[in-house]
Amino acid sequence: MTDNTAQNRNVVVTDIKMPFGSMVVFLVKLALASIPALLIIYAVMAVFAMILILLFGVVPFSELFRHFPD
Repeated sequence: MTDNTAQNRNVVVTDIKMPFGSMVVFLVKLALASIPALLIIYAVMAVFAMILILLFGVVPFSELFRHFPD
């Protein structure tokens, strides 16, 4: 490796030129891609909650809901 490639180089992006239609398509794809990601996160959290219930016999955060009136 030479000294030029080993140096850190800082870059600041100030503007991105993107057509409006392309940006709309990109944001729709982003929204659609977030759905499976949220389902995976939900499944992981559900498994974690089940493990806590099995280990401690209590529903996580159940104490928070005891203070609310019925």
